[in-house]
Amino acid sequence: MKKPLFFLLFLIVSLMVGAQPQDYEWTTPSKNSSESMPCGGGDIGMNVWTENGDVLFYLSRSGSFDENNTLLKAGRFRISLSPNIDMSQFRQILHLNEGYVEVTDGVISIQLWADVEKPVVHVDMESKREKLNVAVTYESWRTSDIIQTKREAFQSSYKFAAPKGLRTRHDSIVAADRALTFMHCNGKQTIFDATVAQQKMDAVKHKLYNPLKNLVFGGRMQGEGFVLIDNLTGHYASSDYQGWIYVTESPRKKAHLQIAMNNRQGSVDEWLAGLTTLEGKVRHDWDRRNSRRWWQQFWQRSYVSAAGDAELLTRNYTLFRYMLGCNARGQWPTKFNGGLFTFDPEYVNTADEYKLSPDFRNWGGGVHTAQNQRLVYWPMLKNGDFDLLKVQLDFYLHIYKNAEERSRLYWGHEGACLTEQIENYGLPCYPEYGTKRPDGFDPGMERNAWLEYEWDTCLEFCMMALTARRYFPVDISPYIPMVYSCLLFFDEHYQYLANQRGAKRLDENGKLVLYPGSGGETFKGAYNSTSTIAALRSVTQALIDYENGTGRNNQVDVDYLRGLLTRLPDITIRDGMIQPALHWERVQNTEPTQLYPVFPWRMYGVGRPDIDVARNTYLNDTLALKFRSHVGWKQDVIWAACLGLTDEAEALITQKMADGPYRFPAFWGPGFDWSPDHNWGGSGMIGLQEMLLQEVGTKLYLFPAWPKQWNVRFKLCASRGTTVEAEMKNGQVINVKVTPKERQQDIVLP
Repeated sequence: MKKPLFFLLFLIVSLMVGAQPQDYEWTTPSKNSSESMPCGGGDIGMNVWTENGDVLFYLSRSGSFDENNTLLKAGRFRISLSPNIDMSQFRQILHLNEGYVEVTDGVISIQLWADVEKPVVHVDMESKREKLNVAVTYESWRTSDIIQTKREAFQSSYKFAAPKGLRTRHDSIVAADRALTFMHCNGKQTIFDATVAQQKMDAVKHKLYNPLKNLVFGGRMQGEGFVLIDNLTGHYASSDYQGWIYVTESPRKKAHLQIAMNNRQGSVDEWLAGLTTLEGKVRHDWDRRNSRRWWQQFWQRSYVSAAGDAELLTRNYTLFRYMLGCNARGQWPTKFNGGLFTFDPEYVNTADEYKLSPDFRNWGGGVHTAQNQRLVYWPMLKNGDFDLLKVQLDFYLHIYKNAEERSRLYWGHEGACLTEQIENYGLPCYPEYGTKRPDGFDPGMERNAWLEYEWDTCLEFCMMALTARRYFPVDISPYIPMVYSCLLFFDEHYQYLANQRGAKRLDENGKLVLYPGSGGETFKGAYNSTSTIAALRSVTQALIDYENGTGRNNQVDVDYLRGLLTRLPDITIRDGMIQPALHWERVQNTEPTQLYPVFPWRMYGVGRPDIDVARNTYLNDTLALKFRSHVGWKQDVIWAACLGLTDEAEALITQKMADGPYRFPAFWGPGFDWSPDHNWGGSGMIGLQEMLLQEVGTKLYLFPAWPKQWNVRFKLCASRGTTVEAEMKNGQVINVKVTPKERQQDIVLP
């Protein structure tokens, strides 16, 4: 029975304003880089910490991929003051609302921030009393080539298949009297060339997108009144380094340091010219106001703020969203295995083999594990962060043409074959493709027990694009050919495989036979994998809806898509539970993909038909129970929330969004990957959102899995350009505001 409209209007008792995030603060210095605080903006990340009286920070920029596809840091910067900060009055503050970090004792202040529009870092230093002598040291551990150990190779795309003698090439560092320039130059030959040769794609190499060739990245550090006085050698954590010290020529009450960064494919001269042009565009005061204004507006898009038992969970949600916001303007997505905020690896794993340089992260820098990446980006819809989401969608837009070339070359059909471990140039990762391949093995296949036949993860990013147009006033037409190509691959390839086995391309009912297939990395050799069927059904229907909704019907063949829907097999239901597939050969990993129809594909859940089938699967399937966890990329909290299982969701989110093991509470992990574990944070963020708001058709379900004893207020986004603001206090919904107002009638109360 529908609740009377006047009752809903009664609930709208006040205009809820955006919740300005609270500053996050430390009152004691740190011991090492693992106790660092994130800071950034645009596409820049810094780990900031205070150690032995010095303020230090690692500097990272999205897209700084070397010849081995390692995501290299720009270096470490050390700030020393005389007189120094009074450590008895020490405060290190992350000013979330304005996106900067401050180290202060109330008299002396050091503020670090990144320009959100330009890749420039600023360090502003000021004393209210005595004048300061400032020394800034640039520290580099890449002044000579580094021969990688077996473990160290996991930071690159070679990972466990690294050739003997693999090395990280040195940087070029020019320390002039008043500025220091640092750069890394890839040259013409990179792992891209090794991958193309390995995968027998030389015939089409000239057609392939290659983001690594002749890539130059780095930057220049300078500040008014700073001059070079010395260089030195030292040792931090497990890395030797060389340092160059710049000091203020005379004491001053205010000092400013600037680090401008440039990434460019081309010559060093072109890179230098671009860097100089960038420096000419810096307007310090205006840039600072603009960047702080951007962060203020960022926090007005959405928020979740709880009190009491859930306060810590929503604080960590907010801190993690800040970390994601630091790569809003990047060309490359935020990596699931640490993003821009990795630190010295020996503080993640104490084994001797991890005593490596600060560049290390497990599972590569340029290679993307799609099942992990998706969890970082799904929550951006409800957060209202399309600018962040666009970076990930553009990643696939750049590479899908290379994946189409794979299909044509290997199998002679159309469609983009985008694999699970996908390089930033659209080919399978070098080691997972396999270096020991039997004669006659299909050259289009990965020779890897976890990844074989796993091609459907790309469909989640297709769905993100199709869903984004319902949330935001954006043009998604550039992504439509990519979406169509991904669907086309499955139709063409599984008919191709059936034709290879016999005379018929479809089964006796006119359906595709999705064999061999895969249910994530877990259910291998799958026959009609549930996760693949759910993905194909959902994306195909969403693409049809998009084309019909635009009134154009000129980007894709809608009649073909309708035919594809009729060819897709049904999901297997057995014993009242969703099955991972009709059959499968073995279980390889620990993810219950039988629950993918709940999330991400939303075929079952609150307000949807047959919810009991999905709940029965969640509560009683033996493998779903065996695999249940809150760690890393585990999605159990999301499924519990989507199914309205409040007690389950409460228990799991309490573990998921609790403080991580490092000083900064949103540095989770390493989980199954690395620290800070971004797919840990992303999956927790999705779970929390689903506990607060779910959308089914035109209906907006408030607090469908939220514990009544947790007081909370939130603002989240929904389709049709809708925002929902609501508050629960002492088990009662006391405020609801929906924009636009006509969608107030769509609210369904708990």
